[in-house]
Amino acid sequence: MIMGTSLKSFLIIFSLLFSFHSCKPKGCTDSNASNYDSKAKKDDGSCLLEQTTGSSVLSPISDSSTILGYNLLEKLPGIWNGPVTSPTPLGSYPEWIVDFRPISASQVSAKNELDSINDIFMSFFTVKHNNEYKIAFRNGGGFAGSVRNAYQVLESFNETPSASYYKFVDPEAGENRVYTDITFKQDSLIMHVFTNQFNTLSTAVTHMKWNAKLKDLTSTQNAINLFNYPKKEMTKDFTTTFDGQTDAVFYSTSSDPYPESEQPYLGNSTINITITNPTNINPSNKVLVILTTQPLFNNFTFLTANLKYRSRYVFVDAKVNTSFNFNYMHPGTYYVNTIYDNNGDYSFSSGDYMNSNVDVPLTLTNKGTTNTNVTIDFQIP
Repeated sequence: MIMGTSLKSFLIIFSLLFSFHSCKPKGCTDSNASNYDSKAKKDDGSCLLEQTTGSSVLSPISDSSTILGYNLLEKLPGIWNGPVTSPTPLGSYPEWIVDFRPISASQVSAKNELDSINDIFMSFFTVKHNNEYKIAFRNGGGFAGSVRNAYQVLESFNETPSASYYKFVDPEAGENRVYTDITFKQDSLIMHVFTNQFNTLSTAVTHMKWNAKLKDLTSTQNAINLFNYPKKEMTKDFTTTFDGQTDAVFYSTSSDPYPESEQPYLGNSTINITITNPTNINPSNKVLVILTTQPLFNNFTFLTANLKYRSRYVFVDAKVNTSFNFNYMHPGTYYVNTIYDNNGDYSFSSGDYMNSNVDVPLTLTNKGTTNTNVTIDFQIP
């Protein structure tokens, strides 16, 4: 088990007062200090030296650097799927699909939507914090129209041949505010998030627990190759980011230290949907939009096994013409299918309507933007 140390980045290490007069120039005479003055002949006690861990100053990050929790970056990429249990108003549901892919050499992320006002963006990346290199976790998004983004840094981890465990905590308020346990066992992932419910409790309690299985590794391979991922590079310097704050939770994008708009590589895809059949649309029904990385159909034969390639999906209100923008989306090739959920069971069912031109393709480039048109015109027998 490796625990993070708690250090300030810079300290004034001398405070000397001289009671005698000298005509020699005064200043910092220590060449190791950040404010070293080569013209100074007398040290005036103002030298600023970087605090050390053990006996050495933290060196710039390199291939030989120690990054606490670094192996987590290699374990996360892929499409994961499994049930969520939660006591929150969103409740529990039988599957949550998350497509983790690298978006830089030292960062992996995924975004998911439930509907137009509920989404989540998760990201793991390398930071400098408390004079150590470690993995940080950004977790948040839109909840019922409001914004909340929380940052956690690695506090401890334990890696064995059979399992790996990582604990992330709020860098200011600690685990009493919010923390996340992540456990890997072969092809399974357990993510257990705890919060103190907006500071209403003295200790954190279960917010959600996700038990997922790895479904696909092929969809992430292009990004892994592109970035030669993972590499030992620093994504963000969190040395002073949270100074003066009671916790690392942000409720506006303007104060967010690493907002979604600053995330690299990701693009935007707008799906435009027209419903021509049925002619009478129930406005209380939903349209399900599904993006997969492999086709769901062979001609009109539904390929059930290819459901494992689902990457993004969302439910939108049923209208004759509607659209949805999948933002912060991984570049790559996708196939779009849409369903007018006629019977309200939130899945493909007999009697529902979908696009007869199945598996509408779209390709998204680095920081690119696409528009894809889909027509719902066919009733499922």
